[in-house]
Amino acid sequence: MKNQWIEFLSGRVTVKVSGRGIERFLNVLIRNGLMVWNVKRHGTETITFTMRLKDALKIRHYARDRDCSISFLKRAGMPFLFKRLLKNSGFAVGALLFLMIILLLSNVIWGIEIKGAKPATEYQIRKELDKLGVKIGKIQFFVDNVEGIQRKLTNNVGNLTWVGVELKGTTYQLQVVEKKEPEKPEQLAPRNLVAKKKAIIANMYVETGQKMVDIHDHVEAGQVLVSGIIGREGQQVAAVGEVWGETWYRSHVELPLKTNFFVFNGKEKRKHTLVIGSLVIPIWGFGQPEFKEYESEINLKKIKFLKWELPISIGNETLRAREETTRTYTKEEAEKIAVELAKNKIKTGMDEEAIIKDEKILHKELKDDKVILDIHFKIIENIAVGQPIPKETPE
Repeated sequence: MKNQWIEFLSGRVTVKVSGRGIERFLNVLIRNGLMVWNVKRHGTETITFTMRLKDALKIRHYARDRDCSISFLKRAGMPFLFKRLLKNSGFAVGALLFLMIILLLSNVIWGIEIKGAKPATEYQIRKELDKLGVKIGKIQFFVDNVEGIQRKLTNNVGNLTWVGVELKGTTYQLQVVEKKEPEKPEQLAPRNLVAKKKAIIANMYVETGQKMVDIHDHVEAGQVLVSGIIGREGQQVAAVGEVWGETWYRSHVELPLKTNFFVFNGKEKRKHTLVIGSLVIPIWGFGQPEFKEYESEINLKKIKFLKWELPISIGNETLRAREETTRTYTKEEAEKIAVELAKNKIKTGMDEEAIIKDEKILHKELKDDKVILDIHFKIIENIAVGQPIPKETPE
């Protein structure tokens, strides 16, 4: 038979035929469209052959008139396999139930380990984990992913600087870094304070060292502001202090008068799927959402069997509805907002203590429905940075 798989699925039977008219019997079977193969002769009045199960049900009718006796030697194929399986259904159900229990237990939280935290902090973390549903005995599918747990712990537990969350098998492992008390001032090596950029001195406070400039002095980048060499004997110390200088920045900013963007309107639809490799099988949340414009967020959770991750995941997809809106500014509003944007851009590259003293619009134009500004800023900032005192080389 060319296609053995088809015969296996439909079932096949090995038949033994005994009698004087076996050749005529075979011819009758073939003329009536019954397929036989593997025909073998055993003596003068006995043959065996294989045929399809559905054809085997018909041959007794043809054998009655041909003086032949028929017996079935062997049965094979899916129908017989399924019948045997039904006879042993208790064993099959038990095995399936056992695998399902193992699969379920492999995806339950059995341990929570916290490292690097003091007892008081560990108590707060475990209390917060209970609120988040991360507790022993809870199924992993019903808790947040590790990134979400990490973010919420950092936000809700006050004395944490950082917490790393990792899921290893059935155990959540947390590595904690607590906020430290202010460290003692480090012992500084002898140094000068020099200007990090060109400026005009606006104010200064010197704790240690010899002042080398005065207020309103114009200094260049690299110029010594406070010397670490003091006294007639040239004693070397670590210069400490703050030197505030007036510096200058120029910023270019463009802001369109009309902007289109999307905002979420609060509507959403959730879908749950079973993901096997590249095959996605819907479980819940069928059909398309009622809204046309949306953004999709997919969260996949791997299914585990004992310590192994299976190529099967539970997918949770959230479709959030969004609407397109248009924001329009007048020219005056756009100029004001553009100046604020330029200020924020300048502040990102400066120390927190820096102050914007003044701003002046050098160039302004309206082009292609955009306000274009070139702005000059006057900034008061600490321009002093430490620089080791160079060692004197012997002559």
